[in-house]
Amino acid sequence: MLLSRRRFFPFAASWWFRILLLGGMILCASWARSDTESMEPLPAAMSANHPPGAPGGGYVGASSCAECHPTEYRHWQGSQHAKAMQPAIEPTVLGDFNDVPFTYAGVTSTFFRRDGKFMVRTDGPDGKLQDYEIAYTFGVYPLQQYLIGFPDGRYQALGIAWDSRAKEQGGQRWFHLYPDQNLTARDPLHWTGYQQNWNYMCAECHSTNLRKNYDAKLKRFHTTWSEINVSCEACHGPGADHLAWARQEGDWQKLNRTKGLAIALDERRGLRFQIRELAMQGLNLATATLNPQLGVLLNAQPTTGGAPSGTPRSSGRELELCARCHSRRGQFWEDYVFGQPLLDTHRLALLTPDLYYPDGQMKDEVFNHGSFLQSKMFAKGVSCGDCHEPHSGKLRAAGNQVCAQCHLATKYESPRHHFHSAGSKGADCVACHAPTTTYMIVDPRHDHGFRIPRPDLTVKLNIPNACNRCHQDKSAQWAAEQVRQWYGNPLPGHQRFAEALHAGQIEAAGARELLRALLRNPDQPNIARASGAVLLGERLDPAGFETLRPLLTDPDPLLRSAATRGLEGLPPELKVQYLLPLLDDPVRQVRIDAARGLAAAPKEMLAENQRRAIRRGVDEYIAAEMTHADRPESYLNVGLVYSDQGQFDRAEAAYRAALDLQPTFTQAAVNLADLYRLQGRDGEGEQTLRQALARDPHHATAHHALGLLLIRQRKMSEALTALAESARLDGDNPRYGYVYAVALNGAGQAEAAIRTLETVLAKYPNDRDTLMALVAFQRNVGNLDAARDYVQRLAALEPDNPEIRALLRQLSGATP
Repeated sequence: MLLSRRRFFPFAASWWFRILLLGGMILCASWARSDTESMEPLPAAMSANHPPGAPGGGYVGASSCAECHPTEYRHWQGSQHAKAMQPAIEPTVLGDFNDVPFTYAGVTSTFFRRDGKFMVRTDGPDGKLQDYEIAYTFGVYPLQQYLIGFPDGRYQALGIAWDSRAKEQGGQRWFHLYPDQNLTARDPLHWTGYQQNWNYMCAECHSTNLRKNYDAKLKRFHTTWSEINVSCEACHGPGADHLAWARQEGDWQKLNRTKGLAIALDERRGLRFQIRELAMQGLNLATATLNPQLGVLLNAQPTTGGAPSGTPRSSGRELELCARCHSRRGQFWEDYVFGQPLLDTHRLALLTPDLYYPDGQMKDEVFNHGSFLQSKMFAKGVSCGDCHEPHSGKLRAAGNQVCAQCHLATKYESPRHHFHSAGSKGADCVACHAPTTTYMIVDPRHDHGFRIPRPDLTVKLNIPNACNRCHQDKSAQWAAEQVRQWYGNPLPGHQRFAEALHAGQIEAAGARELLRALLRNPDQPNIARASGAVLLGERLDPAGFETLRPLLTDPDPLLRSAATRGLEGLPPELKVQYLLPLLDDPVRQVRIDAARGLAAAPKEMLAENQRRAIRRGVDEYIAAEMTHADRPESYLNVGLVYSDQGQFDRAEAAYRAALDLQPTFTQAAVNLADLYRLQGRDGEGEQTLRQALARDPHHATAHHALGLLLIRQRKMSEALTALAESARLDGDNPRYGYVYAVALNGAGQAEAAIRTLETVLAKYPNDRDTLMALVAFQRNVGNLDAARDYVQRLAALEPDNPEIRALLRQLSGATP
């Protein structure tokens, strides 16, 4: 089976200067290097007509806020928000442009000045050295990147960045963000490539009131903003009404209820941590440490005192506002409305193995929100502003004192708790509960999951732990023993989903039972439960269906969306029954996920009102995809929908649009060839695939598709060559090795097929298809003992599968 049904979810990197991640499609595509990349030549100098601002829409500018809010304005002026993106002028450029050379991948770039402008001489899209003007700075610390303009309105991020740390910290130097990859102009990750495009990858989170404004017909950007940086209105929304209310202008009385604010960020007002209230009541905090209910923040109280309020966060407005940029997410709707659910416009990344470890620790950079949703702090009502002053972006207190706002220092800032010398690194709360991972070579970022260190899980699941991040000369077993000596049996902590997600990801025995238990446990983080829902749907059975079904009406749209995706494998009649109501869900992500799942529903089984509802949902889904009409994966997803609906002409047009936009987007060629297969046009499919492989010879999926096509044409020798190349290029996909082995066996090469399957099985011991093929092939060549061994392994993985039990009985009674 081809990987042509795969949907591409865009997850653009966010926050300051994060554009060099594979954020665009990190959950769905492994971007192979391409040999050519069609690209309009860059200008030798910047056009004098930079993108204009976008006044109006109620945006009045940060300076309008300063009169009434001078303290907040002053704090903001010194923040990294204020410096997120700036024109490249003398006060803003930190890098050394005094004729400084830098060599990477055999190319020597030179940073210099000309006529008061900051310039770089580096390799362009054709690989030749050209002079380019720096248009904007991007970020400020611990590194600064630089943007260069294209004649079609694109801005691209240079892959060479400036390390703005102090020299004694290793900074004040140029460095490349991909030091080991030797990127050339042919690679999408080269600074001129489409994976380094500012307009798509990061613009939304570095400027205020950003509008991408891509013209699909002209293939040009006219990206605008109200303010170039992240200013007051990026968080508070357009301020014209608030200004009118404050100045009592126009119909200002009508604005009294909201004060003219687009969003009320007042959730934290009037709240005070419980331990402070206890002090006011004269309680002995030293004795309070004996009571864990008093030692840790469980709730907050109004300043008026009285009984605890139960939870200090009355809504998620602040969290979701911050998450718009401080999360690994992909925008799918441009018309953001302040105060509306994040999932109305952005898709939050789940705990997938490319982004997170099974216990939820960050692996790739995920920008905090997805980690924080896992934390006990989130569960107990803590919000971003409790630790971070939102205008300066700084912590509300230094070091451990920010934690001591809620956690009693007499209990937790003590060797009796952390078992490290006072003042040592191990005595810092964050060293154990929010360890750092370094991204972009020089930028350490804290994990906001705030979990208890679990070296025992390292021993069991081979995942990192905070102890061994410091004690790198010791084993995880040593760390686990230390924890046991200090605290007794390992404390499980708040996050107890690691084994379920790990089992689901590797399809281990008992995985479905563990995932079902996770989904039924409301005490576990919803982002983990949502991740488990998608995994459970990959091998959906009746028990899994019954577990997923209640989540379709859960209050959390993240769970409703995940359950919808998990149920995509249902028969059409059941999908219509259970997903159709979600086309009217109040949150757009849930609606478009339901529409995608229902797109292929046979029209003959639908009533007219159901057809209209699905048509409306699919239209919204396509409109969401066309938010990124500048990206080939959007056209790919649209093509899949049209193909599912039998609209082959429209599907072909969509795939061709993807290839026209980016000829090296080989997955579109694979889908196009598969579309031709459905229409009996394999000759055109072969031509499409061979052309794609001429451009991108290392694309495993294209080789795989070509091999299957050649089998249909009965060209077995050529087919085996293509399938072998597919398996060689992508050993991380067991399907390719399995299909190659099946083809070998069909060609009479049973022993070679068995060796190939054994190689796959060594890496993926739980792959059911591989095990089943080994049972059949070993039995066919007379190796009944080996066949029995493999079927017993299958039975251990699928103890309730009647077909496997019957096969086991059959082989148990067989004799050579």
